[in-house]
Amino acid sequence: MPKVIALSAILPLLIALLAGAAVPFQAGSNAALGRLLGHPLWAAGVSLLVSLMMLVPALLLMRAPMPQLQNLAQAPWWAWLGGVAGVIYITAALVLTPRLGAAGFIVCVIAGQVLSSLLIDQFGLMGLPEKPVNLPRLLGVAMIVGGMLVVQWGTARSA
Repeated sequence: MPKVIALSAILPLLIALLAGAAVPFQAGSNAALGRLLGHPLWAAGVSLLVSLMMLVPALLLMRAPMPQLQNLAQAPWWAWLGGVAGVIYITAALVLTPRLGAAGFIVCVIAGQVLSSLLIDQFGLMGLPEKPVNLPRLLGVAMIVGGMLVVQWGTARSA
């Protein structure tokens, strides 16, 4: 008799899938904003402002406690990279999505995410547990990078 997969095991996967599905729409909408505003960085600023406008009501609805700002001084230097990475991603999406297309840009983003994730896992960076790189993981990443190249090649040939 096949094992039934519990909803509690599937729900996080579905939420992650939905979050991932939203990213190309973010890239496309931000690219349009960049064209309308005359510069990608203005669109990045608007995007981050809209994010903040969505975040504040979510914090209130979830009754999140006030932040413990006194702990910020203890944060490691790399704890600030999330904001830097966000601006880099949004700006790259604004500039490159019109040139590469949504699929072309996102497949490159995914390949970059997987490559950097391997480094983070290998060395246990950012407080995460070490998960050594092995042959199956390298083969999986090679397939993702190969897929990225195939998508780019397919895009270039159809243009």
